[in-house]
Amino acid sequence: MDNNKSLIGTTVITALAASLCCITPVLAFLAGTTGVASTFSFIEPFRPYLVGITILALVFAWYQKMRPRTQEEIDCACEAEEKPSFWQSKKFLAVVTIFAVIMLAFPYYSHIFYPTTETSKEVVYVSENDVDEVSLSIKGMTCSGCEAHIESEVNKLDGILMVKSDYQKANTVVKYDGSRTTAQEIKEAILRTGYTINK
Repeated sequence: MDNNKSLIGTTVITALAASLCCITPVLAFLAGTTGVASTFSFIEPFRPYLVGITILALVFAWYQKMRPRTQEEIDCACEAEEKPSFWQSKKFLAVVTIFAVIMLAFPYYSHIFYPTTETSKEVVYVSENDVDEVSLSIKGMTCSGCEAHIESEVNKLDGILMVKSDYQKANTVVKYDGSRTTAQEIKEAILRTGYTINK
């Protein structure tokens, strides 16, 4: 039983750690403390290993629960066998498995926690001469939730025409009305999220 408890504990800890780099920005955004968003981005390189450990622990825990009992185990069992508690049951292991899957998939759906950029803004005409574009190299983005976080913050500025972040390319491209905002204001908005701009 102790072996099973440690496997379940390992599963929960590694699943949380594997998704921590994406959970933190969402929690920071929801709490209004966006400056701590990239705190756990250092975990991202270890994510494949954490996912692997989570899966191995789950497979082994399920194997332990589902394997047939040996004749020796049957012979040693007490006549009045106790019913296992909820914490030792297959139901609890199923709950942990579902939790682990939800946590491991978090980077793929974390963007839903950010407001959409498709707002009902009033149409503003911009002179072609005023349209500027800046491409910035960003450090600390690890998933689509990080992209959404930066896009959400930049879109709060006046005069933003388009913003597109890409965590795989580690950059953000912004088209903006140069008469209403500046590249420096865009950089400051990104820095407020907790991510850093590479020089």
